[in-house]
Amino acid sequence: MISDSASSGSGGGNPYAAILRTPGALSFSMAAVVARLPISMLGLGTILMIRGLYGEYSLAGRVSAVLVIAQAIGSPQIARLVDRHGQRHVMLPMLTVTTLGLAGLIGSATAHADEWVLYAFAALTGATSGSYGSMVRARWTHAIGADQRALHTAYSLESALDEVVFIIGPALATTLATQVFDSAGLLVPLVAAVVGGLWFLSLRRTEPPIIVAAPGVRRRSAMASLGMIALAIIFIAMGTIFGATDLSTVAFAEEQGHENLAGYVLAVFALGSLISGLLYGVRHWLSALWKRFAVGIVALAAGVSLFFFVTTLPVLVAVMFVTGFAIAPTLINGNGLVQNLVRPEQLTEGLAWVGTSLGVGVSIGSWIAGARIDAAGAHAGFQVVMVAAAVAVVIVAAALPTLRRDAPRELLRDEPSAP
Repeated sequence: MISDSASSGSGGGNPYAAILRTPGALSFSMAAVVARLPISMLGLGTILMIRGLYGEYSLAGRVSAVLVIAQAIGSPQIARLVDRHGQRHVMLPMLTVTTLGLAGLIGSATAHADEWVLYAFAALTGATSGSYGSMVRARWTHAIGADQRALHTAYSLESALDEVVFIIGPALATTLATQVFDSAGLLVPLVAAVVGGLWFLSLRRTEPPIIVAAPGVRRRSAMASLGMIALAIIFIAMGTIFGATDLSTVAFAEEQGHENLAGYVLAVFALGSLISGLLYGVRHWLSALWKRFAVGIVALAAGVSLFFFVTTLPVLVAVMFVTGFAIAPTLINGNGLVQNLVRPEQLTEGLAWVGTSLGVGVSIGSWIAGARIDAAGAHAGFQVVMVAAAVAVVIVAAALPTLRRDAPRELLRDEPSAP
């Protein structure tokens, strides 16, 4: 995605193998993969379930949006509690409520309940689900310590694993919903949330300790930083791109007579991101982190502009694969900026804020694209994607002075890190 001067990792070995030899790292990283499988299936699974049972894309987009917005509101608050009281102490009761909420959403939709009932269970599920992506990155930060090169590799690994989740999840949700029964695409995330969550929270030895603020220092929200506010707004714009892309892809595949292939097309999107994320993580970049983040946003916008030329599924697959290369490095750099912008005791909260900002954008994109698709077809949804990308470029250009000023501590430098 980004052409730059870079140096290889020290020793010339496999940096991913090196960090996974950290005691307990392999277990908590794999557990987190299972625990966050639902994030790649809930939105699409909800859309396919509601579309199949109620026959409306617009309703499907609204229910999915409620779930994601509730998660966006609840997740940072849960993350603040996690930073103060610990991952297991906070997340075990939340996991119980999430499980009941998702089961209620499946049951009420199957029974063709009123729209407000769907909203209630969607909100309950989203508001209590938390962010395992932010918690696993907090574990890496605790496990690795001051080795910034290793931390860059760890964040890159987790972004790549995010893409593995998004390769498996959409294809699985689509196959289950279209080939088994409408709500089957939500049953796997229900099981994964329980199994992965309990596995992750059972790994007590690698859980980060609670960081107590210095005496007399009042705990502030991670969003007290102007840089974090700017970063969150940019992530909302990015999420709008992703949400509109997901819904438009499902609608386009249906128009082409291949609705069952929608999840596989979305998996190709994630595959491009996975490849670029893995390649990006084995190098140590010399340019400023905020610059690489901005270049990534521009590259993503350039990629989605190619949706204008999509007329067949093979063309869509090619465009999404190429565009996917801009995703993971941009997210890696965005998460890296968070570590520069927040205090150590705010790390989980800060990572949760950018994650949920992405989710807010996804809900906005799903909502707007759903309305446009119902009115004018799949290509109208792709137009929403392109407009969102243009807005993202404008926002990042306006925010660059703030990001540059508020993030003076570069996460990735070629010189050794200071103690």
